[in-house]
Amino acid sequence: MTIEWCYTVEQDLGILSVSGYLGPDAVHRFAGAVGWVVGRGSGPVIVALTELRRWSAEGQLAIIEAAQRLAEAGRSLELAAIPADGSLVPAGDCPSIPVHADLAGALAAHNRRHGEPRQGRTE
Repeated sequence: MTIEWCYTVEQDLGILSVSGYLGPDAVHRFAGAVGWVVGRGSGPVIVALTELRRWSAEGQLAIIEAAQRLAEAGRSLELAAIPADGSLVPAGDCPSIPVHADLAGALAAHNRRHGEPRQGRTE
């Protein structure tokens, strides 16, 4: 089992929605999605995990690596709706990763209005 993803840009805020199971077999696909995100946009990125069924330790590490990769590009990563089966425990050298209860809360934290988004998604 793997993941599906969709990236939407609203003004300077990116939203990477991920669904499925973020396990060892999906880490490479997630890293590819993050590469897509790094190349498109310049603001903070919210990783929306509402449709993510669960994640493994490797999946959680992929999230931490994504936060580091985005930080190197001058961008921040936030999480919305982490899976109920675990919490993210970033390494000590990891950038801060704010966690929101849901996507609406994450958007409200950025005072964004829903506009006409641009999208990229897996085939």
